[in-house]
Amino acid sequence: MKRLAFILVLLFFSFTSSCSNSPELALKLPNEANPEANKHNDEGISHYNQGHYNEALKHFHMASEVDSRIGESHYNEAISLDALGRHGEATDHFFVARKYASGNLAILQSQILNAHAPMDREGS
Repeated sequence: MKRLAFILVLLFFSFTSSCSNSPELALKLPNEANPEANKHNDEGISHYNQGHYNEALKHFHMASEVDSRIGESHYNEAISLDALGRHGEATDHFFVARKYASGNLAILQSQILNAHAPMDREGS
């Protein structure tokens, strides 16, 4: 019985620790966003969800080229850059994402954003 309890506890901690390392979710653009930006963002989300971070980054970048004032596209660029290990560039986009978040709590309360771009740092 003790062995079973130990195994269950071990499995529980293994599962919860693996969940905390899961990638951030890419965000949809607001309904009023430019249709072309929306198209690129949706394509980026599809690639991001498959783990194709380089391809996702290209589409998220195109979405923010179409309209650079959409926080969600910068956030998506940032999480893609982070997944690729390009943390300095990710931090820059997290600051821009916060600037253009327009109250989106998914951005403003994001743990990864606040770890890269804390409010007390320059640029926030």
